[in-house]
Amino acid sequence: MPNLKEVKNRIASVVSTQQITKAMKMVAAAKLRRSQDRITQMRPYAVKLEAIIRNLSEAQSSGDIDTWFSTPREEQRILIVAVSSDRGLCGSFNSNIFKGVMRLVIEKYNDQYKKGNLVILPVGRKVAEYFKKRNFQTLHQHAEILNSLSFNSAAAVADDVMQAFKDGKFDKVELVYNEFKNVATQILQTEQLLPVKLPKVESTKSNPVDYIFEPSQEEIIAELLPTALRIQVFKALLDSNAAENGARMTAMDKATENAGELLKELKLSYNRSRQAAITKEILEIVGGAEALKSA
Repeated sequence: MPNLKEVKNRIASVVSTQQITKAMKMVAAAKLRRSQDRITQMRPYAVKLEAIIRNLSEAQSSGDIDTWFSTPREEQRILIVAVSSDRGLCGSFNSNIFKGVMRLVIEKYNDQYKKGNLVILPVGRKVAEYFKKRNFQTLHQHAEILNSLSFNSAAAVADDVMQAFKDGKFDKVELVYNEFKNVATQILQTEQLLPVKLPKVESTKSNPVDYIFEPSQEEIIAELLPTALRIQVFKALLDSNAAENGARMTAMDKATENAGELLKELKLSYNRSRQAAITKEILEIVGGAEALKSA
């Protein structure tokens, strides 16, 4: 039978933990509402921008548009932008990113990794710590960016990536992040960031769109593509932020429930131990009384 003092200390510890997890759940729920609103408002803009670029590409009158953003290269040097959280206690949110990046490396870029031509750009402290421990090449991490996420901070990440790609430091850039679906579900996404995949024009299209471009079509797309890439990165970070808050809320809710179940067991154990101690004392008193009578 466990000691009463030990059980009482454990109960106090579990109660304290339950209060913390409940508070963290409430904070995550408040953050989730804001982050969910932001990604919901952002998605239509991103979809519309993609549609504009698609229409421009379909309306081209002379050959494929050839810019450094969209020109395919021999895939020798690879950059993977991995988005995680800065803190833990969010269930499998971060581990899904780790597994997704490792799967991408093994299945698609194993040769580049073996040659030392694969680099990780971590957005979030957890992914930076994970891949540094495993001796991956990493660029400077963008820690704390999700705490005060703005378009300017996301654009800074995108601009760094675009400049590195333009300078020829990398031949292909992949983006790995968790897409927010609902509070309990996050979908791992892997997207090719660079070179940009422009939609192919269908030669059998019956009703081609006819536009008059001012300035030229090439100049318009050259201006739109960097903006589209910044929007793509910003959308990924917003998705990841909402998914993180949803995962943390779910994890803390489950932790609070588990603490409640553990408290029930500990209180039952405490009452049994207390009842056993009282019964033992009564038996000692009765035994002492009987001994006095016989004396």
